[in-house]
Amino acid sequence: MEQIGAAALPAILGAILLFGFCRGVPVFDTFLMGAKEGVASAIKLLPTLIGLVLAVTMVRESGLLELLCEAAAPVTEALGISPEIVPLALLRPISGSGSSAYTMSLFHTFGPDSETGKIASVLSASTETTFYAITVYFGVCRYKKLYYTVPAALLGDMAAVVGSVLTVRWMGL
Repeated sequence: MEQIGAAALPAILGAILLFGFCRGVPVFDTFLMGAKEGVASAIKLLPTLIGLVLAVTMVRESGLLELLCEAAAPVTEALGISPEIVPLALLRPISGSGSSAYTMSLFHTFGPDSETGKIASVLSASTETTFYAITVYFGVCRYKKLYYTVPAALLGDMAAVVGSVLTVRWMGL
């Protein structure tokens, strides 16, 4: 099975090249044109990504995340949810790598088969790094009017948090 996986990528690339050649497409020139457009998009996107990384670092280092978690602790405890899920729910829309690291720390602390570990798994799999996606997709085309995008995306993230808890509880995962 491992050999099939290793051979899949070269086989797919070979099929694409063969298909392009048979259709008379200048494959290498087309590749170079796409690479040039990709570099131009990356350069346009760079200032926005730098701003996002700076904002994420400031939130983490300032202690704002911990403050928000402490404020939410009475609510989570009243609902019977581990308060350790709150940082993941707050971090996931902002930082994929930060939320992945936090999920791994939850696994080490509580175990992947604990209720907290299961909720963290479902939550991580059912949410998006909202602000990164908005930065990339809207930043490339320089679209600045995010009237409905951010609230709708955050509402989706909130629904994923509630859905993750309910899924683990009701399905007995």
